This record gives sequence, structure tokens and C-alpha cells, in this order.
Amino acid sequence: MSLALEYSTSITPESAIALQENLRTQVILHNDLGNINYVAGVDVGFEASDSISCAAVAVLKYPELTLHEHQVVKLPTTFPYMPGLLAFREVPVVLEALSQLKTKPDLLLCDGNGYIHPRRFGFACHLGVISNIPSIGIAKTPYIGEHETVGNSRGDWQPIYDNSEIIGAALRTQTNVKPVYVSIGHRISLESAIAYVLKCTPKYRLPETTRWADHIASGHSLTMN
Repeated sequence: MSLALEYSTSITPESAIALQENLRTQVILHNDLGNINYVAGVDVGFEASDSISCAAVAVLKYPELTLHEHQVVKLPTTFPYMPGLLAFREVPVVLEALSQLKTKPDLLLCDGNGYIHPRRFGFACHLGVISNIPSIGIAKTPYIGEHETVGNSRGDWQPIYDNSEIIGAALRTQTNVKPVYVSIGHRISLESAIAYVLKCTPKYRLPETTRWADHIASGHSLTMN
């Protein structure tokens, strides 16, 4: 697959913030989806004292959620760890992994935040805009914002607010299991993002896309319970 935009890794923290401010205007906060036949999860890790970035992408058939294709790519890390700018460390290696796929995903489920971000442009937004693929952020922990207590049943959720703006949702994907934090990435509404996350979490707290990407990134064989 080819990517919609080239991505420059030669960037300073100051210019990174400026780029976030510019690119966030391109985020589409409503549904701009075609048929969803393939969903993908991405996992990014770091090796050799953070000098090497490793991205794993797992493409699953939808709605079956069976593994269809995967790629693992390692590249030199080109940006330091800075809260709020993590996408600049992770997006380049993920773009390279996506570029090596034979099958373009119809929806990206990202292990991280999207619109839940001080500048409303977290990793899922960044990757979605640069790749022009609809995307969702699914984080394990809250970054910013507040929400009411989430009910204990699967599918219960509460909006996450920041300065009176709804920026995401705390979603219970399994009964009596900790919620995940869902936000828009690109080209999808929050309500649809919640629905797709639930469809991709039939058994466990995290989506099958995330679990497969993590499994592949860990170097395990391609069988998973």
C-alpha cells in the first residue's frame, strides 16, 4: 500500500508542536468510512536503550477478527521521549510498516490516544491524518480529562470532558474489567469508534487487533488463544 503523505523525521520539539497545531485542523471528527473488511492494530516498542524503534502491524479480517497479514519493522529512533509528542517517535516506523502491507486496512485501532490530547492531536489522530486511514485511539490509561463512574457491564461508557468539551469515552469492554479510553483518531465519530471497539473486543479488555500486534511484536508464533 502507498501512503497519502510523506513524513519528515527531521523535526525539533518546537516545530513538532507547530506541526501538531497545523495538522489537527485536518482531523475529520465524523464518519467518513467505506466498507470495513480489514481492521489493523499497531504496536510500537523500543530496543537498545530506545535507540531502535520497532513497529508491528497486524491486519485482521473483519468481522471474523482472524489474522490476515502482518509486518514488523525496525528503524533508528529519531525523536526523543517527550509527553504530548510521542507520535513523533512512533509514527515514522509505523508508516514504514504500513507501507509494506499488501492489504490496506480500512480502520486502524491504535494502542494510544487520539483526540484525548492537550492539543487534540495524539498518536491516533496523527497516524490517521498522515496515512489518511480512518483511525481510533484506545488507551489503557487516561491522559487528560475527567469522567463520571462507568457502569460495570460490558458496553457501559461515560464521556470524557476537558474544559467542558467531550474528548473521548471511558468504555467498559468486559463486565467488571477496567475500562479503556476511546477517542477519535480520524474519519470516524466517537459513537462509531465505541461501537467498533466493542465489536473488536469479544472476549478481552483490549481489542483483538491490539492483542495480535503485541503478540507479533513480542516475536511469538502466530497462534494465540
